[in-house]
Amino acid sequence: MALRQKIRLCTAHDGVRLAYAVSGKGPPLVKVGNWLTHLELDLQSPVWGYLIEALSQDRTLVRYDQRGTGLSDRDVESMTFEDQVRDLEAVVAAADLGRFPLLCISQGTTVGIAFTVRHPDRVSQLILHGGAARGRRRRSADPTYLEEEETTMKLMELGWGKNDPAWRQFFTSQFIPGGSREQHDWFNELQRISTSPANAVRLMRGFADVDVTPLLSQIRCPTLLLHATGDRRIPFAEGRRMAGGIEGARLVPLDSANHLMLATDPVWPRWREEVRDFLGSTDSPPDPRFVALTPRERELLELIAQGRDNAQIAAVMGLTDKTVRNHITSVFAKLQVENRAQAIVLARTSGYGGG
Repeated sequence: MALRQKIRLCTAHDGVRLAYAVSGKGPPLVKVGNWLTHLELDLQSPVWGYLIEALSQDRTLVRYDQRGTGLSDRDVESMTFEDQVRDLEAVVAAADLGRFPLLCISQGTTVGIAFTVRHPDRVSQLILHGGAARGRRRRSADPTYLEEEETTMKLMELGWGKNDPAWRQFFTSQFIPGGSREQHDWFNELQRISTSPANAVRLMRGFADVDVTPLLSQIRCPTLLLHATGDRRIPFAEGRRMAGGIEGARLVPLDSANHLMLATDPVWPRWREEVRDFLGSTDSPPDPRFVALTPRERELLELIAQGRDNAQIAAVMGLTDKTVRNHITSVFAKLQVENRAQAIVLARTSGYGGG
């Protein structure tokens, strides 16, 4: 049976309407928006469809189209990096999620890193694939390199709107050099229909100047990095550099030249296995006591599991001491525990306290 999804809209901080989709069943998994997606078309895509189906098999997958692309608003005034981070916040709030793993692919990596550092209580695990902490213009000051970047932008600006796919094949060859003719044709077409040439350039320019390297050392949750050793879009050295900045991060080199994973790539089974092992088994049903908690109560429980006292919790959550005490009373009642020590043991056993 074909995978079903529910597409919804939410409103970003500046009024932009963002489209997000929910598919699958089980514990949540959030995929950060990245370049070149279209929620409605991706399920049938020979590039994205298999990944969405695999991730939705035992998880509730939440994904969205970036502003200016796909089913999200196309005509937007601002497309800054800060907008991208706040868009992720808006989607997570609309989906009413508590604590969840975060999957970041390619361009979504920097957004995911910034979100994780801002909201350590929300991200249980971080998966980074084919990413870099530094945008393309931050990796080198060589005039020749910068000139090549400007030429690439001009090629995109002039050619993406044309019916001739030859203009877009340059980018396809960087993203999926090992793809089939069908996958190349589809990816060429996706470049044309997923966004306008002007928005594509705005996105590229905005992310080219981002550098979240200073944030890497602040990541506290378990982190898995996967990167193709022959990646033509983002060099493997960038993934390795990023892994070195995150305490305890695990790097998985993939013997491939594809920037995006393909179901036909020999390393795809390993990618899928590594991600599944990292996320852990979902065979056991969730403890009904935790299901009963509201997102606010889950946030508070995460802080309790970290060993925070009431005053610290009040400061982090922006609440009064009395409100914190009331929330704690409610949490203890739902968890059927008598004191803080019992709550901490139960919470840490269920994965809380890692942030």
